[in-house]
Amino acid sequence: MDRQTDFVLRTVEERDVRFIRLWFTDVLGFLKSVAIAPAELEGAFAEGVGFDGSAIEGFARVYESDMVAHPDPSTFQLLPWRQKVRGTARMFCDIRLPDGSPSFSDPRHVLKRAMQRASEMGFTFYTHPEIEFFLLANPVVPGVEPTPLDQGGYFDHTTLGSGTDFRRDAITMLEQMGISVEFSHHEGAPGQHEIDLRYADALTMADNIMTFRVVVKEVAVAQGINATFMPKPFSAAAGSGMHTHVSLFEGDTNAFYDASDETRLSKIGKHFVAGLLRHSAEITAVTNQWVNSYKRLAAGGEAPAWICWGRNNRSALVRVPMFKPDKASSARVEFRSIDSAANPYLAYALILNAGLAGIEGEYELPDEAFDDVWSLTGRERRALGIEALPQSLGDAVRVMEGSELVAETLGEHVFDYFLRNKRAEFEEYNRQVTPYELRSMLPLV
Repeated sequence: MDRQTDFVLRTVEERDVRFIRLWFTDVLGFLKSVAIAPAELEGAFAEGVGFDGSAIEGFARVYESDMVAHPDPSTFQLLPWRQKVRGTARMFCDIRLPDGSPSFSDPRHVLKRAMQRASEMGFTFYTHPEIEFFLLANPVVPGVEPTPLDQGGYFDHTTLGSGTDFRRDAITMLEQMGISVEFSHHEGAPGQHEIDLRYADALTMADNIMTFRVVVKEVAVAQGINATFMPKPFSAAAGSGMHTHVSLFEGDTNAFYDASDETRLSKIGKHFVAGLLRHSAEITAVTNQWVNSYKRLAAGGEAPAWICWGRNNRSALVRVPMFKPDKASSARVEFRSIDSAANPYLAYALILNAGLAGIEGEYELPDEAFDDVWSLTGRERRALGIEALPQSLGDAVRVMEGSELVAETLGEHVFDYFLRNKRAEFEEYNRQVTPYELRSMLPLV
């Protein structure tokens, strides 16, 4: 028995933990959970916990349905909101087949494969997300217009009604679970908030993002309000992104930093950015996986719709932050299209492999975009060689279909399932008659 497993078993006994929840995600990024009793824990570590994979979105066909969830003891944490009398804890799981081999439908395994590729090239991949979400005053009911909890704006420090203590309580709970928070503030739209998690390796961060979503919703419900990570719930307000800062390290050295370069980006960093740009359209169906995601990208402002990069340019898809230009450890690039409703395991695997493809192929970095890309005309953008991201989920799926990079990163099973699911979503969406059409056309036509 290894040290981490022994720690979990001792903690469960000493803290009177009565339920251990085993967490994993389906292909679309929805959290799945099964609870076991303490008496079953040693067996779960040794043999895993079996389940019907065909009942999980994208996991298996009926005739190959047996799968086994193996808890990762390094992810053990007590759930602060379930500690009233007898405690509850959670661990993330790796999903395997009965013969012990990894399940290629497990999003966590998809990211592990990408990180192994980076490791073989000598790199460790770190991410730091800025997670935006909305707090709502009314219950979430399908078809009912949401109401923002407050009318605050960017960085407002005001008394915001019942949500005043929300971020404090959420951050306290996150830190109790070992998730470090770097910043938090009110965002630009009414009811919109942002919490930035301190950087970590991409697998730890993907686990943290899944935990973050649970914590935010639990704290909201406890305060009699609701939270949503829907990319754009309000037509007249900005949507919720998850701008992610990424970096590669070689040991303790930041591979993106070059003090002699004007942008402070090394050749590796520039190739990585070039890879993100070249493959960005191919990965958009995953980084922005819902029909609603494209309402955010179409809204302008700081939601990128054009494939370009810049330093102090928040209309660019990829930004090179210059907050601390001479601090080597801070060198990073910011990928801005990804939204808060993405599956973080799949999205981070694709962002990483797009960048690594740029390094391996020594892609040339295009010229920097200095203008507000949204304010340029189509002719001006074409003259600068700036192409558009996919304009809808249907467009994104069509680009993804022909991508070798996405197919290799996700694996055949996840790739095929994801495409089928998203085609069906977009086709169903296209059949809907929207309130906009009824409002604008019915009186006239």
